[in-house]
Amino acid sequence: MIADLFAWFADPAHWSGENGVPARVLEHLGYSALALLLAAAIALPVGVWIGHTGKGRRAVVALSSALRALPTLGLLTFLAIVLQIGLRQALIPTVIVLVVLAVPPLLAGTYAGLQAVPREVVHAARAHGHSTAQLIGAVELPLALPMIVGGLRSAVLQVLATTSVAAYLGLGGLGRYLFDALAVQDYPTMLAGAVLIALLALVSDAVLLTAQRLVTPRGLRPHRGAGPGSAPA
Repeated sequence: MIADLFAWFADPAHWSGENGVPARVLEHLGYSALALLLAAAIALPVGVWIGHTGKGRRAVVALSSALRALPTLGLLTFLAIVLQIGLRQALIPTVIVLVVLAVPPLLAGTYAGLQAVPREVVHAARAHGHSTAQLIGAVELPLALPMIVGGLRSAVLQVLATTSVAAYLGLGGLGRYLFDALAVQDYPTMLAGAVLIALLALVSDAVLLTAQRLVTPRGLRPHRGAGPGSAPA
């Protein structure tokens, strides 16, 4: 099986055309990016409001837990049937399912990041005459950004791993290698598809991890060689 996997990747036919790896990766990233943008448009404002005001956290946590429990493939099938979606409109239920998957981690990272901002910093900013907009934009969001990016990392990993369900409704992406190969029991192609999805997720996570470290304020970064009893720099 491993030899067949290497032979699959070495075959030039798998790297060109509309069914080639580059085209499928771009389709996969396109579906994922669209879903993440829509999820961010929903989760970030709501998360900022909850984190700043402290209101509605219990309701949002309960809703997020319920969304996480929904079976992705079952929800996709349900939406396709209820909305009476044809192949040309298959992107609609697919994106809805991915948005439902991405909202909870983005929302949790945003409101948790704002709530983790030290209260004395917030009070000091208010004492200096900051308005609510200035307080959120200049104080709370910059300090909460590392946790927000952490929520984004979680959302990206989940969405990239799940976007393969797009092929279930006839769309493209790396899921085509899984669903098409399953129909004909082409196991090397299925394994290649799984490897490509895993590699795409790992590379994306590494990029976002680097971004998370870069946006972390220097005073909040862990210091190398600092033991439990070491004084902060």
